[in-house]
Amino acid sequence: MAATGSEKQAGKAYYVSTPIYYVNDAPHLGHAYTTVAGDVLTRWHRQRGEKVWYLTGTDEHGQKIMRTADANGVTPQEWCDKLVTEAWKPLWEHLEIANDDFIRTTQKRHTDRVQEFVQDLYDKGEIYKGGYEGPYCVGCEEYKLPGELLDGEGEYAGQKLCPIHKKPVEILSEENYFFKLSEYTDKLLAHYEANPGFIQPESARNEVLNFVRQGLQDLSISRSTFDWGIPIPWDSKHVIYVWVDALLNYATAVGYNENPEKFEETFPADVHLVGKDILRFHAVIWPAMLMAQGLPLPKKIAANGWLMVGGEKMSKSNLTGIKPQDLTSHFGVDAYRWYFLRAIAFGQDGSFSWEDFSARYTSELANDYGNLASRVAAMVGKYFGGELPASAADGDAEKAIHDGLAKAVAEADRKIGEELDFQGGILAIFDFVKQVNGYITEQEPWKVAKDDSEEGKARLATILYTAAESLRAVAVLLNPVMPETSQKLWDSLGAEPTLGALADQRIHEAADWGRLPAGATVTKGAVLFPRLEEKPTA
Repeated sequence: MAATGSEKQAGKAYYVSTPIYYVNDAPHLGHAYTTVAGDVLTRWHRQRGEKVWYLTGTDEHGQKIMRTADANGVTPQEWCDKLVTEAWKPLWEHLEIANDDFIRTTQKRHTDRVQEFVQDLYDKGEIYKGGYEGPYCVGCEEYKLPGELLDGEGEYAGQKLCPIHKKPVEILSEENYFFKLSEYTDKLLAHYEANPGFIQPESARNEVLNFVRQGLQDLSISRSTFDWGIPIPWDSKHVIYVWVDALLNYATAVGYNENPEKFEETFPADVHLVGKDILRFHAVIWPAMLMAQGLPLPKKIAANGWLMVGGEKMSKSNLTGIKPQDLTSHFGVDAYRWYFLRAIAFGQDGSFSWEDFSARYTSELANDYGNLASRVAAMVGKYFGGELPASAADGDAEKAIHDGLAKAVAEADRKIGEELDFQGGILAIFDFVKQVNGYITEQEPWKVAKDDSEEGKARLATILYTAAESLRAVAVLLNPVMPETSQKLWDSLGAEPTLGALADQRIHEAADWGRLPAGATVTKGAVLFPRLEEKPTA
């Protein structure tokens, strides 16, 4: 079992980051998918009793931002300010994201430290001046290798396209500063070999290994054809390449060169959550930069797959972007948080459909989980006046429930807390929910209630206590995934007066049978997952 309490609090924080998102437009489902995953992961570790730091933020420099702002008739800073305050931060609040910090790369706490980091590399001889010409994708803010490009068709016939954005690349020729990335090929390969869990999933690890084994080229770390970026400290005609700028947020946000105590207790990240399209930046360039600076490397780079609609990656550029609010307004925020982690194996591509969401909501949330909570509360109210009875006649059926809960807790803790297998962890919890439903069906408390003998009353009390105590544990286990719903269930079970706040409950204690005290006031609150209305039409 993971260390908890003061033992863990005294050490390094469990540090998780999302990518910092590019603010050329409002967030879509893909951005929210990664951010919710990070939120569930960090909430889970908080409920282990660990000290946690969860970072997200926005990437606000680069040519794409400059062009987008110009197209909208505002300055780049005005555009970033508008998007952050009106779109990004409000969405994270709406989705109940409990981040500890929100870093913006235009903040002075970031820009000053980036200049210091790059200056230090320059002083160490890790950076030199040179020239470069090659195909550049503004959407990716990245020079592409010729072999990566696609042949254009139709309106793009005769042109070379970015494989991600399906838009023509630009041939750029610049005098730039270069980081000696090529010198880190063997060092990176040695690190991957010594730390097989450094890049996940296995498919992502293999991709990076194959890429690095071909030999790395030195990295252009400046741009001189536009000025929306952090100036190179020794040559103001250049701005720092946006990806070097962006990656450093993981250090600047936790006190690099500014707050040594904070930096020491937080850095490096335990998990960097990234989309697979930006994996190489995080698994190749970022660790090489840290090696050059003598800083510790992150423990894990976890690449999630793409959300697909109609076989295409979800993004604004291919017009398949969907606002999360389009779904939360219909299904609710908690169901939204649950669905994508339940329906898609983290690390793999997954297709979203309204019909699949509706079917899973009705079957698993409304029927299996919500109906269980309603039935138990109603029966405690009907047969015991809303006062939870004591369990007095445990037998083999109850032992099976105790064992099932212990198994669910152990499996969910391992899968979510360690393996980032959110789907597997959620399924383990819902397998237990189904087990409790089966227990009630088999025990038939509505029939037992007709037996007025002392033995019959004891049996009925045991059945309903077992069901309610099971729900107490489920509320704890699902709190990181569905905090609002779990709180409603916690309140309906009368748990808080005696057990304390739900957020303070420890994951490993969920399996400690008998925590919900007899005499607790059980109330039938609002339906946890209301029946869905018809799908809204456009």
